[in-house]
Amino acid sequence: MSVPTRSGGAARLGGDAGGHGGIAANPPGLAQAGRPEGGVTRRHVLAAAGLAPLAACDWLHGDDARALDGAWVGLSHERGHRLRGAAASTGAAPVPALQRRCAVIVVGAGVAGLAAARALTQAGIDDVHVFDVEDGAGGNSRGLSINGLRCPLGAHYLPVPDEDNAEAIELLEAFGVRSTRGGRAVYDERHLVHSPQERLHVGGQWVEGLLPPVEALPLAERASTTAQYARFSREVDALRAGGRFRIPTASSRWDAELEGFDAITFATWLDRRGYDAPALRWYLDYCCRDDYGAGAATVSAWAGLHYFASRHGFRDPGAGEGGETGEGVLTWPEGNAWLVERMAAPLGARLHAGCVALRIDEGRHAVDVDLWNVAASRVERWTAAHVVTAVPLFVARRIVVEPPPALVAAAAALQYAPWLVVNVALDAPLDDVPGAPPSWDNVVYGSSGLGYVDAGHQSMRPVAERVVLTAYRAFGDGDAAQRATARSRLLAEPWQPHAAALFAEWEAVHPDLQRKARQVRLMRYGHAMSIPVPGVRSSPALAALAAVPGRVQFAHGDLAGYSIFEEALHHGRRAARAVSAARAVAAV
Repeated sequence: MSVPTRSGGAARLGGDAGGHGGIAANPPGLAQAGRPEGGVTRRHVLAAAGLAPLAACDWLHGDDARALDGAWVGLSHERGHRLRGAAASTGAAPVPALQRRCAVIVVGAGVAGLAAARALTQAGIDDVHVFDVEDGAGGNSRGLSINGLRCPLGAHYLPVPDEDNAEAIELLEAFGVRSTRGGRAVYDERHLVHSPQERLHVGGQWVEGLLPPVEALPLAERASTTAQYARFSREVDALRAGGRFRIPTASSRWDAELEGFDAITFATWLDRRGYDAPALRWYLDYCCRDDYGAGAATVSAWAGLHYFASRHGFRDPGAGEGGETGEGVLTWPEGNAWLVERMAAPLGARLHAGCVALRIDEGRHAVDVDLWNVAASRVERWTAAHVVTAVPLFVARRIVVEPPPALVAAAAALQYAPWLVVNVALDAPLDDVPGAPPSWDNVVYGSSGLGYVDAGHQSMRPVAERVVLTAYRAFGDGDAAQRATARSRLLAEPWQPHAAALFAEWEAVHPDLQRKARQVRLMRYGHAMSIPVPGVRSSPALAALAAVPGRVQFAHGDLAGYSIFEEALHHGRRAARAVSAARAVAAV
């Protein structure tokens, strides 16, 4: 297996998959229920922030238009904006039609919120109620059924955790994914990515792995690329030592050198170190876009190095078998929805979907949470001694009354990448060119896109009569204005130009795609994940917010400065521990 190129979550949507809990306070231009976490954790529609021109979808107006069933899926953005205007203009609390009390409220049912609720329940606190703006839990880790097959709407995999990541290990063991036999970790083979795992289309053929092989490159590039692959591998190996790059990042050791990495972009660091081989630069940029929603010119050098030094490593092809440092990957047809569905199931009626959080007002003895219940068309006020706010920080900043200074500062510092997830159902497998066989992950070298994943790769069926391919596109590159434009266009445009851009990207390698496509379902996330731009990882505001005292605790992958499943899991459990400790003190 080549070095994996996604971390947790977000499908390539990172992996935190955090729930918004309420997007009533989202800024204009939010593309539906876009939420920055988790896991899910990818895919760039076109270079920079531009989207596909309408001219690209001419084929949709021909005979194929009658055969192709396409639609946007997921929450309509109007739900989140429904009551924001009136509440924001007056600043007054809405008048509730119903009032209830409980022990603890969790706002947001993404990975962080579900992790908090699970940890609170494990601590013996049964009266925990969880609210989310969506019609189901999961945030960026939700799934979908299309053409009779499950597929992801967001994060689609989770790397096998390091042995010191007790939180992730506990979860996987609880769900039967991992066990310990004779002192050795054993993973259920049904959940590990099946072979063949990854392939790259380069030089007119498919090759195994995603790192461009030197022999497929132009002759003039081969010597410098070989040397730079080896040198980058050595640098990553040196950085991996000493516990400075770990997941979750809260367990990492921070120092002045890392502070320097966080002050510049990854592209700047690469330039200064003399890494200019086109194949290496494309691959590193791909990895950043895949995990962070933005490329090497946007994310910090800390983020670019963290991708490899925290767990992925970098395999030098010239090092032989000894150079392999990649780890296993866990995945399911529906992606990380498999995990969050099991996290949510024990909540039963205590999970309240379709509830838009409007206000979180902390008092001396309790916290009031006002919500708009979509199904009942009413405002409800829930009161609890403690609240876990497991929503993106820009949402928390707007719904928390008198937000703490750390929240204000942290929310202002974060920038978010819009994402698009496209599932395409085919009535037959695609034709293929010679080379490596169809794999779980399939990428085209040199493309600004991020390829596609076969959602049914884990199936045990002997023959694939029906196929669902999942593509992820990220729009995090450029400045804030470019991201806002991409976000607005995702919200305003019909699905056809986005589907057409996808087909155009694949046409060179799969000319039969349009003919075999029967259904297309597209999911748009306006603020899919926090981008680890320079300065975010070392932000004192984020560190302070993770330790803020009071009845309102904050839990979201945003607190790590980037979005993957394990970070959301950690911060959800951390917030639950803080609530449990406060309850214990109050009981004395």
